[in-house]
Amino acid sequence: MAKLKTGRHTSALKELRKSLKRRKRNLVLKNKIKETKKQLLKLIDEKKVEEAKKMLQQFYKVVDKAAKVNYIHKNKAARLKSDLTKKLNSILSK
Repeated sequence: MAKLKTGRHTSALKELRKSLKRRKRNLVLKNKIKETKKQLLKLIDEKKVEEAKKMLQQFYKVVDKAAKVNYIHKNKAARLKSDLTKKLNSILSK
């Protein structure tokens, strides 16, 4: 991108580029969280315990990465992981 003659607004252009890059990353994280959660809940409903345990590990990984880059708060990540672990454990105890 060519620099403007007066040098004004170059920081605004840089911020725009940064926000577009962050938006793309955030959308990828959002979709990964939604998809893995949906797959995990489906496995729990079907009572496929072994596959659900493997999917839970993948869900942990996705949620922890999202919390690491501040897409979601660390407490929300812990809450999401806790809720799905409780659901999985409820079918294990039956």
